[in-house]
Amino acid sequence: MTEKNPLPAHIAFIIDGNRRWARAQGKPCAMGHRQGAQRIRDVLDMALEAGISYLTFFTFSTENWKRTKEEVSSLLGLFRETLRDFLQEQDQRGVRVRVLGDIHKFPQDIQELCTEAEEKTRGNTTLHAQFALNYGGRAEILRAVKLLAEKIKSGTLLPEEVTEESLSSHLFCPDVPDPDLLIRTGGERRLSNFLLWQMAYTEFVFFDKRWPDFAREDFQCALGVYANRQRRYGT
Repeated sequence: MTEKNPLPAHIAFIIDGNRRWARAQGKPCAMGHRQGAQRIRDVLDMALEAGISYLTFFTFSTENWKRTKEEVSSLLGLFRETLRDFLQEQDQRGVRVRVLGDIHKFPQDIQELCTEAEEKTRGNTTLHAQFALNYGGRAEILRAVKLLAEKIKSGTLLPEEVTEESLSSHLFCPDVPDPDLLIRTGGERRLSNFLLWQMAYTEFVFFDKRWPDFAREDFQCALGVYANRQRRYGT
């Protein structure tokens, strides 16, 4: 009989529902995103208390550029406003901050803030917090395939040496373990192009409530559901 699971080492979050939360409150979308940013801080607190080692938040997808110019501009402004203070807070607590995705599409100052966050917190080990920015799962896999193809073309890698392990090693953060648990808010039941390679055996927990309403009891509920799952890995 398969034993129950301990705490997940790595939890991934699809933080869905900020805009719908704001509209339901009769507030602008920017207020929903601001409340969502605060909820990320709260979840980091919960994870530190619980002893979780890795968190990954789907913060801005490659598809989010299709939103209105006003909303995209508001999101970029929120990144600028919160990232520096957030960095100082998390660095003091020993949190390592990392970014997944192609940040080169962002304005130069946001790129520099992302680089600063990674460099300043590189030695921290209390908790690893990853933020997917301009990220898409298919784009990440395609990028890894192109890197492998370049090595084959140059003669430094043989085709028969391409394995799951070698492809994994060319993803954005290859040293981070795959997520054990995915939590998605907002009522949707899909991956939305998030960590497609890494979540082959991840356990999913979905909440109908929107991300700004995600609370401590929801976090504890998700941990309880995970603890009672039997992870068979195809066996």
